[in-house]
Amino acid sequence: MRLYASAPPRRTSTTSTLSVVLAALLLLVGGVLVATTGAGRAAAADPLLSRGKPATASSNEATGFAPGNAFDGSATTRWASAEGSDPQWIRVDLGANATVSRVRLSWEAAYAKAYRVEISADGSTWTRLATESAGNGGTDDWTGLTGKGRHVRVYGTARGTSYGYSLFEVEVYGAWTPDGSTPPTPPTTPPTTPPTTGPPTGAFTVVAAGDIAAQCTASDSACAHPKTAAQAQRLNPKFYLTMGDNQYDDARLADFRNYYDRTWGAFKAKTRPAPGNHETYDPAGSLAGYKSYFGAIAYPQGKPYYSYDEGNWHFVALDSNSFDDPAQIQWLKDDLARSTKGCLAAYFHHPLYSSGGHGNDPVSRPVWQILYAAKADLILNGHDHHYERFAPQDPNGRATPDGIVEIVGGMGGAEPYPIETVQPNSQKRISGSYGVLKLDFTDTTYGWSYVGTDGQVKDTGPTYTCH
Repeated sequence: MRLYASAPPRRTSTTSTLSVVLAALLLLVGGVLVATTGAGRAAAADPLLSRGKPATASSNEATGFAPGNAFDGSATTRWASAEGSDPQWIRVDLGANATVSRVRLSWEAAYAKAYRVEISADGSTWTRLATESAGNGGTDDWTGLTGKGRHVRVYGTARGTSYGYSLFEVEVYGAWTPDGSTPPTPPTTPPTTPPTTGPPTGAFTVVAAGDIAAQCTASDSACAHPKTAAQAQRLNPKFYLTMGDNQYDDARLADFRNYYDRTWGAFKAKTRPAPGNHETYDPAGSLAGYKSYFGAIAYPQGKPYYSYDEGNWHFVALDSNSFDDPAQIQWLKDDLARSTKGCLAAYFHHPLYSSGGHGNDPVSRPVWQILYAAKADLILNGHDHHYERFAPQDPNGRATPDGIVEIVGGMGGAEPYPIETVQPNSQKRISGSYGVLKLDFTDTTYGWSYVGTDGQVKDTGPTYTCH
């Protein structure tokens, strides 16, 4: 069943080049190619509006499959979403309001079985132009459309394969109608201008890990935290994050000095830590050794939770041992309300979702709800000793493009935990291979790699655009 915003559009689906060749031969009359009639002629008369325009997507399979590839006019480049997760979407900003008459989709082998073509004036409220419920890939040519707006989106709800969604090209045709009659002023920089070289605006790198310093040193070949520290230092980030359980087993100050300080302590001044449950076991008092060792680094605002900015990002470090503390919860709400940054990341020890031995930890759900309402982009956790990444999801575990990406990065040096129960929306899991997260941020995007102690990249996540 197909649903439409107004009159039903027409979809032409092409799955082989033979039909195209035969159609072209039938149009040849006396060596002259004659025009088609009806809706096909009307659609062809409208100009292409989307070529080279800014594009965003719910996810990218890798950096080489960015959403802009679907609007560059090349038949060999493509956008590809993260694998194995529904829904996924790709959208284009036409730059001005337009009346859209036609949308042509050229699918790669990873096609959508079910999807919607939608239009929006503001990028928030969407009107459906057409719906496909039995897609079979190839080329889908939607004509006879009558939508008006600035943003056009293809919203996939069911994959046709076990992979993701992938489009060689999305072509949007129509007429400019910014005020109902006058075409927009041409942009000062044509959309086809090659992108400038150099790093994206506000680009910086962060290295992160949790569950780090077991009571061992480099003299023990099985000791992992000297190796993760060496790899972290080689990556030379802007700063380091830790997601709790920095020191085992009960995080006494003496243990911090004897173990953590000899490895990860080499870049202590550039570290922005968060505490874990093992930091609460200190006989001298909960977090006593942690506070004594890190001092103002871990307590810059007088509490074991704090925030700071870098570029267009607002970072929030939280103490998940005390998520039942009303003071921390109120502080978080007030802090998020004050932030003026466009992107938001939070990190703390206990993950709401995990496929490891500890599993899901509902203690984090109220904080997730606050962060989700604030349009947070990324949450980093430890606690379970493995690496895992999740597709964007809401606090109730429902996959959604406006959800939060969670990464479990608990392989900083403590004994690995096995994967036990794979959770919904889990995209990748690695256990037994120690390593660190290398996170790459710009003013509008983020992505990451999981780098092993041998320097090899074990996994690369999609590149996401901030909400």
